[in-house]
Amino acid sequence: MGKPTGFMEYSRSLPIARPARDRICDWSEFHEHMTEDSLQEQGARCMDCGVPFCHTGTLVGGMASGCPINNLIPEWNDLVHHGNWHEALIRLQKTNNFPEFTGRVCPAPCEGSCVLGINESPVTIKTIECAVIDKGFAEGWVLPEIPKLRTGKKVAVIGSGPAGLACASQLNHAGHSVRIFERSDRVGGLLMYGIPNMKLDKSIVQRRVDLMAEEGVQFVTSINVGKDLPAEKLLSEYDALVLCCGASRPRDLRVEGRDLKGIYFAMDFLHANTKTLLDSGHRDEKYISAKDKDVIVIGGGDTGTDCVGTAMRHGCRSLVQFEILPQPPEMRAADNPWPQWPKVYRLDYGQEEAAAVFGADPRSYCVMTKRFFGDAEGNLTGVETVAVEWEPRQNGRAVSREIAGTQKVWRAGMVLLAMGFLGPEKEGLLDKLGVKINERGNVAVDKNKETSVPGVFAAGDVERGQSLVVWAIADGRRAAREVDRYLMEETVLP
Repeated sequence: MGKPTGFMEYSRSLPIARPARDRICDWSEFHEHMTEDSLQEQGARCMDCGVPFCHTGTLVGGMASGCPINNLIPEWNDLVHHGNWHEALIRLQKTNNFPEFTGRVCPAPCEGSCVLGINESPVTIKTIECAVIDKGFAEGWVLPEIPKLRTGKKVAVIGSGPAGLACASQLNHAGHSVRIFERSDRVGGLLMYGIPNMKLDKSIVQRRVDLMAEEGVQFVTSINVGKDLPAEKLLSEYDALVLCCGASRPRDLRVEGRDLKGIYFAMDFLHANTKTLLDSGHRDEKYISAKDKDVIVIGGGDTGTDCVGTAMRHGCRSLVQFEILPQPPEMRAADNPWPQWPKVYRLDYGQEEAAAVFGADPRSYCVMTKRFFGDAEGNLTGVETVAVEWEPRQNGRAVSREIAGTQKVWRAGMVLLAMGFLGPEKEGLLDKLGVKINERGNVAVDKNKETSVPGVFAAGDVERGQSLVVWAIADGRRAAREVDRYLMEETVLP
């Protein structure tokens, strides 16, 4: 603890976001960088707790508490405070394969369980993490780590999202020959096409992919395993197979009028936008445009926010976001104690941008969609909703009840469904492999991340369900450790 009084002397500060009205005119990342002096001050706020809950990585009452990859947070906070950036990078890379991703898109459960956060603002852990890795790349400290020896074992990883990349990186470091199969035309999974450029610039993703390629990881794109390439072929040619194909089956809203033109799944909207941005800077117009449309986003969370931010950059005419749950409180509720992730009201970047243009937070809470309606040509023109209230039940779960007389009609030319995901796509690869599916609709794995098919493992959303990038990285690392043990009867991986 380099400065015992740091948490009393310095207040929490964050990177300055570019003005909302300015940043919606481009697709660049919306945060500025903090100065090194400011970051060193923020590192001094860390109290080097006797029990640092920030890196516990557990679930408390079903909610994340601390960093799932067990980042050595107090150590690199202190090193940054003292200006030892290279040593901080070494500590950071011991646990996190991709801090440049988590430092940008992770909601930071570590900060939610920061001990200082009990009665003060928590340490700006996420910002420091991002600064450490960005400085590492800028200074040329991040170099390819090519294995000195190869084991002769071959592993196929299906899916190149954060779980697949983390798993492949670890297995490659252990000396195995790893090939990643990705059905899209670019590597990165949701990092590439699910998260918009203004939150995670795609050059950051490509930089890491290029580094992994230098280290020996092989990438095969535009191949849908199970359709373009028989799963049995992989089973016969590789010593192990790891499923990291995500939970890409979206939750639908089957109400009257669902088949009208103008209603899209959020991920279709986001994927097409980023692809055309990278392909042509939107010049090819191969995307779903919200320009001059009255847009309604149904659902909250990060995906809903990303839809809001993307629609704002398209130049939508109006924007409303429906959330079926009540508005969160300003402060932690009694049933949401520290060190759980705080479920409190926040104005995220997309809502901030909509508020700057349209005058208010675009979210309407406790709203249930009842039907869509359109014109004679089958085009969406509006949405009918009803307000709901939530009543607690004896089992602790609340249920919604419609409030009579609260029906409302909203004008709409585009609806984006951002209501989460139901699990992995079962048709194709999973069916052909014959892996067992659990009661939640995900791939079932044992304590070693192995599926019901010997030699086939799974990691990330495909077996966990929809979750955070940081959980996917953690799962990918754990799966790599178990695959290494399966192949070598012991493991050298952390």
